[in-house]
Amino acid sequence: MMKISTKGQYALRMMVEFALHPDECTKLSQVAARHGISEKYLEQIVSVLMKAGFVVSVRGAKGGYKLTKDPQEYTAGMILRLMEGDLAPVACLSGDEKPQCNYWDTCSTLSLWKRIDDAISQVVDQVTLSDLVRDQMEKPGYTPR
Repeated sequence: MMKISTKGQYALRMMVEFALHPDECTKLSQVAARHGISEKYLEQIVSVLMKAGFVVSVRGAKGGYKLTKDPQEYTAGMILRLMEGDLAPVACLSGDEKPQCNYWDTCSTLSLWKRIDDAISQVVDQVTLSDLVRDQMEKPGYTPR
């Protein structure tokens, strides 16, 4: 079963939090409190996001983290692939090269795995942070900070 790790899940949540307030800085402590996530764990995740150029750190009393681009320019797929690597449901579809599999040419299930991989990619590559922000704001009980 393909599973998205907590790093991938929390990276998406954090990016949504940053996207909810694109013109302001968001502190990790705010994200941690809102989602019940360890601030130390979020520091590890935000480090990866910064290295990839997805977010920047701003120092000072009103500092925190901000997106480097418009929320519409980030897809869930970009963020998940950064944190998870390949999202392929089976190892034989991972990477760009033909896998070291003795059954590649005769595999009876390969077409199924390809269809699943295509479906996953289609979903995560079409959903943007803006879409997730809109969904979040429409949830009952959503309270802006």
